[in-house]
Amino acid sequence: MRVVVTRPLPEAQRWVKDLRAGGVDAVSLPLIAIDPFADAAALGLAWQRLPAYAAVMFVSANAVRSFFAARPPGEPSGFSEPNSQPRAWVTGPGSRQALLREGVAAACIDLPALDAGQFDSEALWQQVARQLKPGDRVLIVRGDDRPHDSTATSPAEQPGTGRDWLATAIRALPACPEFVVAYQRRAPNWSAQEFVLARAAASDGSVWLLSSGQALANLCVLMPSQRWQLARALATHSRIALAARQAGFGLVLESRPVLAELLLSIESMR
Repeated sequence: MRVVVTRPLPEAQRWVKDLRAGGVDAVSLPLIAIDPFADAAALGLAWQRLPAYAAVMFVSANAVRSFFAARPPGEPSGFSEPNSQPRAWVTGPGSRQALLREGVAAACIDLPALDAGQFDSEALWQQVARQLKPGDRVLIVRGDDRPHDSTATSPAEQPGTGRDWLATAIRALPACPEFVVAYQRRAPNWSAQEFVLARAAASDGSVWLLSSGQALANLCVLMPSQRWQLARALATHSRIALAARQAGFGLVLESRPVLAELLLSIESMR
């Protein structure tokens, strides 16, 4: 049984390596491509204003990498003193590892409890809400799913996503959420070989590891006529699992994005 890892590169490569080390036949088939965002001025300004924020929330490991890659020369890295501003917020262990690789002190990072039912904004809020006081500012570092030449609203820009839920919770304090775009998300440009792999994985017993609703939406755009009744998916959040069922996947299980738990879920599907 093969597991199809759909995360963006290089996350997909790391997951493939870890799954293979755990005895699973895994292959990378990214469903999201990451591009730099053109507005470097906005990112530079965010870095200059960093000490004014009570916290910076990174929506993903890609948000971490892109934000730190845009740090202006000579600008302090921040996130080095546990008792100073800003705190660094993330929703899962993968983003935490990305922060550590950028030199952020572990004591400056907040994320959901390791035994939380889900790694998402709601679980993060349970950990960090008491840090804020009225009037505090929180920067949310995110990606942009819209093509630069389009004003159409993408699924990730619609209400109900994790970052929008978090922004609503912050405003209710009342505090002030602000956003900065650090990277561009788009559907990948698959090769002919990747299309062959995807068509086979739709019916050969492979397990699609889905960690993003946007990735699933891209899959449906790339393969609009594909029927998924024979396909199996392992989703890392209940919202993604629901979207997979709505897309027609015949079997959908859920697991937190923790390697040991993923391996147990994969084993249960053999």
